Amino acid sequence: MGLSTVGAARVWRVGDREISLETPVIAGILNVTPDSFSDGGRFEQPVKAIARGRKIAEEGAVILDIGAESTRPGADPVPADEEWARLEPVLLGLRDLPIPISVDTHKLEVAERAVDAGAAAINDVTALRAEPALAGLAARTGVGLVLMHMRGTPRTMQLDTAYRDVTAEVRGTLDDARRAALDAGCEPGQIALDPGLGFGKSLVGNLELLARLDEIASLGAPVWVGPSRKSFLGTLLDLGPAERVTASVAACLAAARRGADVLRVHDVRDTRQALEVTRAIDARRAGDVRGERPLIRPRAAGDRG
Repeated sequence: MGLSTVGAARVWRVGDREISLETPVIAGILNVTPDSFSDGGRFEQPVKAIARGRKIAEEGAVILDIGAESTRPGADPVPADEEWARLEPVLLGLRDLPIPISVDTHKLEVAERAVDAGAAAINDVTALRAEPALAGLAARTGVGLVLMHMRGTPRTMQLDTAYRDVTAEVRGTLDDARRAALDAGCEPGQIALDPGLGFGKSLVGNLELLARLDEIASLGAPVWVGPSRKSFLGTLLDLGPAERVTASVAACLAAARRGADVLRVHDVRDTRQALEVTRAIDARRAGDVRGERPLIRPRAAGDRG
């Protein structure tokens, strides 16, 4: 089973649209939380969050990923009603956004409400461990489903970061989650996989996953990667979150070289510019003078994954 295709193009299905993955694309991060590690509290007020969401689209993101529960190391869980209270006004305020919205949640109740409010994808940091029924929701509605690897919970994940072979274990866990989603009725083109950088991994583990990302990509599903401002970059370079922009962009370019399809980032403009320069250089080397396909298009009637 492979990705849905448009002619020879690789795409990821999100609701009634398909995102071209011929070249890596950007998912812009919007945290509507008071306590996220990098920008907690900045966009907690709906009016600020809505403005930021529009700015993310303008800066070149192809997906907007909204989270209303912090998953930073040590974070406490948030009740579903509170999470939805943070999300609802932002989703409603961004319903006319020209790019699809992904909601970062592992709660079925929140995901159902988000899809009803127009979300085109669900980003589950537990890869169905917390709520296996999320796969059924995706199957029924056709929304995209991102399955991310995490050991334990945000509160406990950094207590055990030792693996015999981190890439092999992450790959195996993601493959099992992907198969569970397929068994629940999802089509292959709906499912994306994320190795979960910073989620229960050491500095060496995160670097190992980036270095061997092609092994995750070999599963055949679109690969999300989120190195943006993560603490392993801070540990490597002795930098605080706001100082990690250049390091984040470098990690994204390395990930793109090794098979990442979607780069989940805070700094959309910087990452987009770096990708565009890389694409231009690569295209020149290949003598590629073809026009680019649109990154997002409506699904044609009868299209299947």
